[in-house]
Amino acid sequence: MKKTIRIFLIVAILFGIGGGYYFWKIYYRPNIHTKSQHSEFIYISTGTTMPELIMQLQAMKLIEDTSSFNIIANLKNFSIPKAGKYRIKDKMTNRDLINMLRSGNQEPIQFSFNNIRTKAQLASRVGGKFEADSAQFLMLLNNSEFLAKYGLTTENIMSLFIPNTYTMFWNTSEEQFFDRMKIEYNTFWNGKRKAKAKEIQLTQSEVTILASIVEEEQQRFVDERPTIAGLYINRIRKGMKLEADPTLKFAIGNFKIARLLNVDKQIKSPYNTYLYAGLPPGPIRIPEIASIDAVLNYKKSNYIFMCGNFGTGRNNFTSDYNEHLRNARAYQNALDKASIKR
Repeated sequence: MKKTIRIFLIVAILFGIGGGYYFWKIYYRPNIHTKSQHSEFIYISTGTTMPELIMQLQAMKLIEDTSSFNIIANLKNFSIPKAGKYRIKDKMTNRDLINMLRSGNQEPIQFSFNNIRTKAQLASRVGGKFEADSAQFLMLLNNSEFLAKYGLTTENIMSLFIPNTYTMFWNTSEEQFFDRMKIEYNTFWNGKRKAKAKEIQLTQSEVTILASIVEEEQQRFVDERPTIAGLYINRIRKGMKLEADPTLKFAIGNFKIARLLNVDKQIKSPYNTYLYAGLPPGPIRIPEIASIDAVLNYKKSNYIFMCGNFGTGRNNFTSDYNEHLRNARAYQNALDKASIKR
């Protein structure tokens, strides 16, 4: 009897040791392995379930032993992974991975605006960088009821977005993106900038609209932008049509046109500033901060005419109509000589 008890105790101890070792092994030993031997990223969508997470880890060949992962997940009461972009490091343990996914300790991303002209381009850029759906984002850009809470319309909503580099998280939703941009917008439009906008008798959106035209007129030489801004402000104050080529290209839907024709100037579009007076209803691109500030700090002059100087990338400015006609003829002749028809 004593011998049987002794054997039972020995077996129990051995099982205890074996069980303890197994637990130690699945809890503390690496179970995650990356291909690069350093790290790689996993994107977990909102609403992902544990079975779906397991399948994702398996598909990416990151997890070595699925059973041990499930055991530790159950012991740690982990059943709902938080959405986000996570850096998976080589030789992570089950505990490490579970703690990271449960806490939502995800990798931030950098988002920048550059060279965006249309709502579709913006939606595509956002959808390509975040979990937010590009189609849903585009729909919100055209939803007047939704945009009303930001104090903007479907026409001028693009003025909400201030070009900069922002640190955000991949699982940012469409509405969260708008909310963040509104915060950045309010920060950008501080008291000093608001006062300057009031001084030149333009709303914040109108400043951005004019800045977008100024930037399209001069993308290479930033030093010319305050002069161009001043020229257009002069035209606005005189009640003259802006007659800005970039707005007409926006109306046509083609910014690569090198030569506009008289027939183009008859296009029925609120963005055709040859046909309609005043600023167009919205920006023709998301302008840089430098362009917005160029409008707010425009250069005072008596210029009301501007014409490109072919081959240099710069412009000729004047207040004299006859001089402007000579500049325009010289520009057209240069286009003819270069065989540029359109």
